[in-house]
Amino acid sequence: MRVKICGISSLDQAIAIAELGATDLGFICVSRSPRYIAVNPLKTITCGLEHRGIEVGTVGVFVDAPMDVIISIVHQTRLKTIQLHGQESLETCQQLRYLLPDTEVIKAIRVRGPEDLDRAYSYATAVHGLLLDAYHPHLHGGTGQSLNWNTLGNFRPGCPWLLAGGLNPDNIQTALAQTAPDGIDLSSGVEQSPGVKDLTLVKALFEQLAFLPSKSGLLTSGQ
Repeated sequence: MRVKICGISSLDQAIAIAELGATDLGFICVSRSPRYIAVNPLKTITCGLEHRGIEVGTVGVFVDAPMDVIISIVHQTRLKTIQLHGQESLETCQQLRYLLPDTEVIKAIRVRGPEDLDRAYSYATAVHGLLLDAYHPHLHGGTGQSLNWNTLGNFRPGCPWLLAGGLNPDNIQTALAQTAPDGIDLSSGVEQSPGVKDLTLVKALFEQLAFLPSKSGLLTSGQ
C-alpha cells in the first residue's frame, strides 16, 4: 500500500518522513495554500533526495493550473507524479499523460455524494490513479474533514486509488477496515502546523499500520 504524506516543505522533514516509511511525499504547488512550496525550494528537496539515494515518490499537487506551468515545474523539479485537485477535465488529464509520458497522473475527487463517485469512475481510464478526498466548499485538501467511509466499501474504479480526508493515527485502522484503497494520503492529521509535520505523529501512523492484518498488503518501514 502506498502511504503518502502531503504538504512537505523542508528537506530535513522529507528525509525523516521517507525514512519512517512513507512511499510518497506530496508538495503543494498552489500559491494560495498555507502549505505552498515554490519551485526553487521544491527543487532543493527533490534534488536533495536524489543526491542521498532516497527512493521515494515525489508528488506535486496542482489546482486548475495552466498546463504549461505544470509541465515547467515537473521538468524543473523532476517530480515523479502530478496530482490534479481541481476541476481538470478528462481531456486535460489525457493531454498531460501524453505530454509527460514518464510522469504519473492522479486525479483527486472531492466527494460529497454518489454523483462524485460516478465522476471518479469516469476518470479511471484517463489517469494512472485516483484520490478521494472530503469535500469542502472553499478548500482543496488538508481540511481535516473525513469522508463517509461506509459508502466506499464497494468502490472499485478499475485503477489504483488513494484514500484521503481527515486521516490520522487514531482513525486509520477504522478507515481501512471499512474501505479497500491502494494507498492513503495524510496531511493535517500528522501536522504541527501547515507545512510542518509532527514526526511523532508520522511514527505513530506507521505503528498503527503495523497492527493491520497482513492481508492488507501494507508496506511499512520494516518491509
